[in-house]
Formats: sequence, C-alpha cells, structure tokens
Amino acid sequence: MSQVSVTINGRQFRMACEDGQEGHLMNLARDLDTRIEGLRAKFGEIGDTRLTVMAALTIADALAETAQRIKRLEDELAVLQDARNEAVSLDQAAHATIAAALNAAAERIEGITKKLNQPIGGGSVALG
Repeated sequence: MSQVSVTINGRQFRMACEDGQEGHLMNLARDLDTRIEGLRAKFGEIGDTRLTVMAALTIADALAETAQRIKRLEDELAVLQDARNEAVSLDQAAHATIAAALNAAAERIEGITKKLNQPIGGGSVALG
C-alpha cells in the first residue's frame, strides 16, 4: 500500500492506495478540488460540508448520466449484433443457394456433355 498526500478544499489529506495508483488518486483529488472551487465561485462561502456534498452530488450525477449512456450504448450494440448475426445467416443462406445452383448447372452441363459424346446413329464418331 502506498500513501499519497492530496489537497482538497484547502486541506491536506493523507490517503492510502494500491501501489501504482498514486497518480490516479491524485488526479481524482484534483478533480474533486476543482469541482469544489467551481461551486465556491458560483455560490460563494456556503460552508465546507455543503460544498463537499454539492460536489459529491455533481459527481454522482455525472456517474448516473454515464451509466445511462453506457446502457443505451449496450442496447444499441445488442441491436447491431443481432443485425450482424441476421446478415451472416442471410449471407450463409445466399452462399448455399448459389452453391446449389452452381452444382445443378454443373450436373446439367455434364448431362449435356455426355449426350453430345454419345455416338450418332450407331456409328463410332462422337461429337464434342
């Protein structure tokens, strides 16, 4: 565990975090401090606790909006995956139909070739 010292709302806090997460924790603290300073600039001195709660609510609101956006994107992704699966199925069916048509044409050509190669009138001369 690492220890990091962060400043939020003019106060120093010593925080513990996983090794390697120090920079991330410092960025989070900086973001919170910026939000509190922004609220202080907008509303004036309304008390540290109230500013902290308001900052926490703005973060919770952003988190809720992000969760809703992720849900919408997951729903869109599911629709697109279904459409892709449908397209793949149609493509496979088209390939099967084309292959069957080509096989049928090849069989007809073979049949015609055999008929053309049969001797005419009992003679031994074959056409083709």
